[in-house]
Amino acid sequence: MLPVPPERMPGERKLEGVIAYDEALDVLIANAAHTVRIFDKNIGRNFNTPQRYDLLGKFLLARRTNRVKIVLHETANIVRDCPRLILLLKRFSHGLAIHQTLPAARRVYDPFAVADDTRFVRRFHHTDMRGTATVGDVAATSLLVKRFDEIWEASTPAVAATTIGL
Repeated sequence: MLPVPPERMPGERKLEGVIAYDEALDVLIANAAHTVRIFDKNIGRNFNTPQRYDLLGKFLLARRTNRVKIVLHETANIVRDCPRLILLLKRFSHGLAIHQTLPAARRVYDPFAVADDTRFVRRFHHTDMRGTATVGDVAATSLLVKRFDEIWEASTPAVAATTIGL
């Protein structure tokens, strides 16, 4: 067995590029047991793929108490680019919430997603697709959960399940 390099923990792997990050995010969602937290600058069309739609739908169907919380700096493109995500929001309004950061939290630029208390995917900066996927580092995961909760507190609901017109 090869030794693990000192800069990497067991259960951690490097991510290089958009495809690797999206695959790691799909694995994270597929293995979540109760909570998925996602923070990013904005949400891409990858949240409109049939695969991501199915993963999130299966997760939210698994238990009524399962939750997906998404916080973004920019939310203007969601209705236009992610109709499947809007369908999930309508279908699972009790379990899926999308917030937008308030000005106090707009300085945060390292996107990450956390599943439960055991795994996360993180990029170094929103313009950089390099990052890491980690499983089993409870200490690092709990720090990201705490950080997500702080960002969530500095955000407001941004996308509604329905539109009301006059």
